[in-house]
Amino acid sequence: MNCYTKNTSLGNITIIEDNGFITNLFLSCDSSTSKNNKRTETIDQAFKELDEYLSGKRRVFNIPLNPNGTEFQRRVWQELLQIPYGKTSTYKDIAEKIGKRGACRAVGNANNKNPIPIFIPCHRVIRADNLLSGYSLGAENKEKLLKIEGVIL
Repeated sequence: MNCYTKNTSLGNITIIEDNGFITNLFLSCDSSTSKNNKRTETIDQAFKELDEYLSGKRRVFNIPLNPNGTEFQRRVWQELLQIPYGKTSTYKDIAEKIGKRGACRAVGNANNKNPIPIFIPCHRVIRADNLLSGYSLGAENKEKLLKIEGVIL
């Protein structure tokens, strides 16, 4: 497992790669505190795509992802990957699409546990009343990401 931390327009982001797959992305306090701070080809590609996305030049990610989660979480995350750039979906919509009508809170919990936010676009899921709800990278970053994509709430 390798990780690397880099400063972005959202703050310091750490990306973790294992066997050629991105497994985690999170905000971190300080890049100098990472013990296994090691760049790999996959991590470099992930940051390249992330930088392009944050500057409005990329709409689709091509890096290999391997999030660790339960079967239910993985089904939710797979459905999140189907939400197009610049579009949003609701927790209820996601629950219905995975065949778990009424599991809106469980979908919200799966979003909260998403280990690879941005690349798995949980920021594109909003409440049925079009309000933003919690986001693992912070509500202000969720709003920034949606603004990058041209979503106006």
